[in-house]
Amino acid sequence: MNYRIVLNLMGRIMIVEALFMLPPLAIAVYCGEWLAVRGFLIAVALLAAVAAWWTRGGSPRGMDAREGFVTVGLVWLVVSLFGAIPFYASGAIPSYIDCVFETVSGFTTTGSSILTDVEALPQSLLYWRSFTHWVGGMGVLVFLLAVAPARHNGGDALHLLRAESPGPQVDKLVPRMHQTAKILYGIYVVMTAIQIVLLLAGGMPLFDAVTTSFGTAGTGGFGIKNDSLAGYSPYIQTVTTVFMALFGVNFSVYYLILTGAFSKALFNEEVRVYFGIMLAAIAVITWNILPMFGGDAGQALHHAAFQVSSVMTTTGFSTIDFNLWPEFSRAVLTVLMILGACAGSTGGGIKTARLIILFKSAKKEISQLFHPRSVKLARMDGHVLSNDTVHAVNAYMSVYMIVLAASALLVSLDELSLETNLTAVLSCLNNIGPGLGMVGPMSNFSVYSDFSKIILTADMLIGRLEIFPVLALFAPSTWRR
Repeated sequence: MNYRIVLNLMGRIMIVEALFMLPPLAIAVYCGEWLAVRGFLIAVALLAAVAAWWTRGGSPRGMDAREGFVTVGLVWLVVSLFGAIPFYASGAIPSYIDCVFETVSGFTTTGSSILTDVEALPQSLLYWRSFTHWVGGMGVLVFLLAVAPARHNGGDALHLLRAESPGPQVDKLVPRMHQTAKILYGIYVVMTAIQIVLLLAGGMPLFDAVTTSFGTAGTGGFGIKNDSLAGYSPYIQTVTTVFMALFGVNFSVYYLILTGAFSKALFNEEVRVYFGIMLAAIAVITWNILPMFGGDAGQALHHAAFQVSSVMTTTGFSTIDFNLWPEFSRAVLTVLMILGACAGSTGGGIKTARLIILFKSAKKEISQLFHPRSVKLARMDGHVLSNDTVHAVNAYMSVYMIVLAASALLVSLDELSLETNLTAVLSCLNNIGPGLGMVGPMSNFSVYSDFSKIILTADMLIGRLEIFPVLALFAPSTWRR
């Protein structure tokens, strides 16, 4: 283990996080939120001190896959611990465990909250809370690769991108890794800006439009209102519905569109399955909830589309309390919680790509049972799926189920209902936000004990980093020189 390169990268990320805190600090000064000013100043000072310590001696080279996984796992933990300081030092959230839960929920784009009154937070903290979604959606290390690539060769960058990016496999869009990072963030920034403009066109205040777009882009779902987006106009809700779905698409598809490869983008298998599942879920839920809206198909379709887009992309915004919907609709939403969005998007869940790979590998195995001498190949987008990819997906799903079961058992010590505990774990592990029962869209996670909050916080990190970078931190072989 090359500890020097790990600490150096972590120190550089601390500098980036300190810079990210300057806009909310300026908002706090402008609004006269002096307790928040104190909180941000303390956080920035601590980040600067730690960064100076960890980056002394320059930047070494020579990162391998092990160091990439360790760096990603530690960076996400450390940025969350420091990112929680403004909430705690300002006194806005008295418990540091609650502060860490809220911050991890932000950076991992989960959107689960312990706050019972969101609107009581100062504006600067609301901005910081939403901004953690935006930077966490694409990834803090991807941002570093985009803005400061010179110190890392392509191998170093690829190890970081593979460990941080969601999905069964990560490929470069262009030969140089930092150019890939720039392209990804360029698309991300432009799409966020377009949504802000469209929300402003609908009469949404600037602060609301920016924070809502941050939450949508990162598919995080932190709202600045206690009722999430229920109080806004149908136009604003519709714009958000569309952009939640768009941010759930693999960003490489947008690159294909930009480069004129329209046929490849149009016939991308994962995207077609993703939108097919989404449209089917909207249709069946609209039919199921139609009586609740007095037969008004337009209203039923509007809310069904919003909630399906929100849950499947793991955003977590809400326009209505879907906890009151019929059992069938709630069951469909629970399945969508597990499935999630596309690989290479800002969404969570197990990803549509993994579902396709699991289905095709199972189909191949069943076919070979009946025709043992035949040679069957599983393909996706015209390419043969390698055994390594299939094995990696199977390993991921195995560990996923173990983590899910263990977490559900541990949080059940709080004696809440099975529905509440199971969907709380699913919500955090899949980075969704709301669950069902006592953690429904109009409720929060304050009902849990500190022990359960720590378990759920770990689930959020495990889910966002897709298990292995976090588990690598606990393997003794990881730390051998």
